[in-house]
Amino acid sequence: MRLVHSFAAGQWIAPGPGARAIESAITGEVIAQAGNDALDVQAMRAFARDRGTVALQAMTFHDRARMLKALALYLWEHRQVLYDLSFDTGATQSDHLIDIDGGIGTMLVFASKGRREMPDSRIYIDGPPEQLSRTGQFQGQHICTPLQGVALHINAFNFPVWGMLEKLAPTLLAGMPAIIKPATATSYVTEACVRLMLDSGLLPDGALQLIAGGTGDLLDHLDCQDVVTFTGSAQTAKQLRATPNVLNSAVRFTAEQDSLNASVLGPDAVQGTPEFDLFVTEALREMTAKAGQKCTAIRRILTPSTQVDALITALRAGLSKVIVGNPRETGTDMGPLVSSSQKMDVLQKAAQIGTEAERVFGDPETFSMADDQAAFLPPMLFHCANPDAAHAVHDVEAFGPVSTVMPYNDMDHAAALLNRGKGSLVASVITRDGDVARALAMASAPFHGRLYFNNRDSMAEATGHGAPLPHMVHGGPGRAGGGEELGGVRAALHYMQRTAVQGSPDILSAITGKWTPGATEHVDKPHPFTRPFDDLTIGDTLHTPSRTVTLDDIETFANFTGDTFYAHMDHAAAAANPFFPGRVAHGYLLLSFAAGLFVQPDPGPVLANTGLDNLRFMKPVEPGDSIKVRLTVKAKTPRNDDYGEVRWHVALTNQNDEAVAEYELLTMNEY
Repeated sequence: MRLVHSFAAGQWIAPGPGARAIESAITGEVIAQAGNDALDVQAMRAFARDRGTVALQAMTFHDRARMLKALALYLWEHRQVLYDLSFDTGATQSDHLIDIDGGIGTMLVFASKGRREMPDSRIYIDGPPEQLSRTGQFQGQHICTPLQGVALHINAFNFPVWGMLEKLAPTLLAGMPAIIKPATATSYVTEACVRLMLDSGLLPDGALQLIAGGTGDLLDHLDCQDVVTFTGSAQTAKQLRATPNVLNSAVRFTAEQDSLNASVLGPDAVQGTPEFDLFVTEALREMTAKAGQKCTAIRRILTPSTQVDALITALRAGLSKVIVGNPRETGTDMGPLVSSSQKMDVLQKAAQIGTEAERVFGDPETFSMADDQAAFLPPMLFHCANPDAAHAVHDVEAFGPVSTVMPYNDMDHAAALLNRGKGSLVASVITRDGDVARALAMASAPFHGRLYFNNRDSMAEATGHGAPLPHMVHGGPGRAGGGEELGGVRAALHYMQRTAVQGSPDILSAITGKWTPGATEHVDKPHPFTRPFDDLTIGDTLHTPSRTVTLDDIETFANFTGDTFYAHMDHAAAAANPFFPGRVAHGYLLLSFAAGLFVQPDPGPVLANTGLDNLRFMKPVEPGDSIKVRLTVKAKTPRNDDYGEVRWHVALTNQNDEAVAEYELLTMNEY
C-alpha cells in the first residue's frame, strides 16, 4: 500500500482523516491511499507567500529559467521512476512519452524562452514606450511584474505529470510559488514527481507544495494576488468559480474543461489520397492514446457524405488491430481507463450517444477483458447519419475511447457542425486546399482555441491533432472553459500584473532598466566599442561627426550592389513618386555609412554584430545632405560566461537634425 503524502509548509504529511483508497486501473486492487482533511491550508498559503514569493522574486527571469532547465534535466534523469508508477494509471509506454516526457519537454521550452525572450531582470517590458506629450518628455510604458500571492493548480487525472508541469513551468518563470492539487486517482504519480523536484535541491523553500486530497477552505482565503487554474469537468469548474470569495476578491480563475473536439476530412481528401490516410491515422491515434482520456481527443469526426462508408471501413480496419491489454506488456496499444468509476461514466455517456448514433465498432458487452474490477474498454466508434437533428453527439463528452462519425454536405455545413460543439480546445482539418482551410478558419476560429491543419506537405513534421505545444496557446472558449494556458511567454504573463507606468524618459528608464529615447545620455566616456560588457551602462551614448552623401556615393553603391531602383538612378521618375523629391540615397547605403561613422575598427570587446531590429526609414536623403549618428546603449543581456548581448539604439539625423532612420543594433560583447 502506497501512502500518498502532501507537502505542506515544508513538511511531508501522511494521509489522515478523509483519506481515499486508490485502485490500480489494471487490476482494480487498492494500491494507494491519499488525502488528509486536517491539512492547514492557510499555513500553506502563508508559507508560499512568506518564503516562496520572496525567494523567487529575488531572482531574475534568467535565474528562474536556468532553474527550470536544471529541474527538467533532473527529472529526465529520474523519469523511469515515474514510468514505473504510471502503468497503474492505465498508461502504456507510448502514453508515458506524452505525459512524462512531454511534461519535461514543456519545462525545457519555457526555460529556453525565458532566456531568449525575457530580460535578465525582474520586470518584463510589454511593448514599446508610448509618447504621451508633444516633445516626448512625458511617456508611458506597460510593464509586467509577478503577482505577490500563490498559484493554486487543480489538475485532472489524465496527465499527472504534464498537467502539473505545463502550469508549473510558467508559474515559476513568472516568479510565483505554486500549490499543486492533483486528482486523487493518479496523485501517486504526481507526488513522486514533486518528491523528485524537491529532492533535487533546485527549488527555494515555499516555491512548490502539494495537496493530496481536498483543498479544504483554501479558496475562501485567496485574494487578488492569487491565481487558481483548474482542469477537469465543467460542473466542478462552475462550482469552484462560483466560490463567493473567488468572486468577491476577483481571484484570477482559469478553467480548461469539457471539449467536444472535432476533426474535418476536407472535400479534397478522398480515399486514395495521402490526406485520407493521414486523417485515418490521426483519428485512430486520438481515439486510443491514453485510452481516449485526453482533453484534446477527437470526439466528432466530420467527413464529406460521399466518404462516410470508406472512412468507417478504414477506421474499423484500424481499430480491429488495436491491442487492448496490460500496459506493462510489450505490444499493448491501449491500456484501461483510469478507474472502474471512469469506465462506468464512459459507458453511460456512450449510451446517450447511442440514442442518436449507431455503434459501428466496439461492443463493451462482448469485450473479452471486461469484468467488474478492471477498467478496460474497447475503442467504440459511432455513426450519426443525421447530425443536424442530433443533440447528444454535440453535447455529451464520453471521456474515453469514443468517437462519432458524421457527414457534412459542404463547407458551410461543416463549419456549422464544428460550431455545434459550443467551444473546443482544438479542431483539426485535413486538407491541401487553401480555400477550404481559409473558409473554415474564418467561419470557425472564434469557437476554438487551436486550429490544426495538416496534409501531405506537413505530415512528416506535424505533431498531431491532440498535442498542445508550449509555444502555442492551449484553451478554448465556451464549454472549453474560456481559459488560456501555454503560448510561450504569454503563459508567464498570466501570473503577472500588467501595469501602465507614466513619467519622464529618465523615470521610465530607471524603472525598466532599459534606455528610453529622450532619457539622459552619458557622453563623457571612451568609445563604447572599446569597453567590455560590464563597463557599459544603460544610456552610454556616442555622437558621431557628419558625413555628406554625394551623387557619386549613390551611383557607386547602385553599381556595386546591383540595386539600380529608379528612385536612386532616374531623377524624373523619382520626382514623380510622392515619396521622393528626386534621386535619393539607398536606405542600406545609409546604414553602411552609419556603421562607418560609429564603428571602432580595432580588435576589442565587440565580438560580432548579430542583427538589427525595428528598422524604419523616416525621411529621404538627397545628394548633398549629410547624416550623423547617435549610438546609445539601450539594454544589456548576459548570454553565457564569456559574453553578453548589447542592444544599441541607433538614430540617424540629417543636417537639419531631422530623423532619417532608426533601428536597434545587436552585438555580442566580451565581459
